[in-house]
Amino acid sequence: MSAVQRMKVANEKHSKTITQRGHVQKTTRTVNEDHSPVGPWLLALFVFVVCGSAIFQIIQSIRQG
Repeated sequence: MSAVQRMKVANEKHSKTITQRGHVQKTTRTVNEDHSPVGPWLLALFVFVVCGSAIFQIIQSIRQG
């Protein structure tokens, strides 16, 4: 897509907001508040690795002295 064509598409997209001065949404994307960027499986894996390494570190420090 050429720059001129992209500019035309952007102008058409935002032309309807010109007459709505002061009442335009800050973003055109729909924001989903309950959606987290990290999935539950990835979060569980992260917690398992962090807690597991902490437990192994405690066990190792007890064995050392």
